[in-house]
Amino acid sequence: MPENALPYGRFVRLVLEALEEAGVPYLVGGAVAAWAWGEPRATRDLDLVVDLPVEAAGGLAEALASRNIPLPAEIILDRLIEDRADVPLSAVHVPTGYKVDIYLLRPGDELRQEAFRRRTLVDLGPELGKVHLHSPEDLIIYKLWYYSLSQQTKHLRDIASIVLTLGGDLDEAYIRH
Repeated sequence: MPENALPYGRFVRLVLEALEEAGVPYLVGGAVAAWAWGEPRATRDLDLVVDLPVEAAGGLAEALASRNIPLPAEIILDRLIEDRADVPLSAVHVPTGYKVDIYLLRPGDELRQEAFRRRTLVDLGPELGKVHLHSPEDLIIYKLWYYSLSQQTKHLRDIASIVLTLGGDLDEAYIRH
């Protein structure tokens, strides 16, 4: 394996360790959450929702930077002040090009706050360990929303794999609501 090669799962673990070191609660969404509830698909990015207090911004920036994922505290602080709920903070792992998109939990964003309350701790195996994930129902809701915005069929494939895997175990009333 080339020196700068890093398995994607190890990248995910690096980011989660940085969040844990900085004391920042999180949930993982996107393709990684879809792996747990449906079937794996290729990805090079990690989608997170974080509950980031202003006083933790510097610690998070340092924890990420120490793992070759630069995201300056000034940029984090600027985004915390801005009122653009669905524009993520993006950072790239310099050696590999893997990307993390960090969505901030904001007051008034009831959908994201409910999804955060409903997050589920799931053991994703030896490489990743226990990870806070979108519940399958909330992941379906977000996948529908992002499909409506982007028309990217990967979202529909993820939803189909979740429904086929979990079927009657899904809380359909919650999704409809």
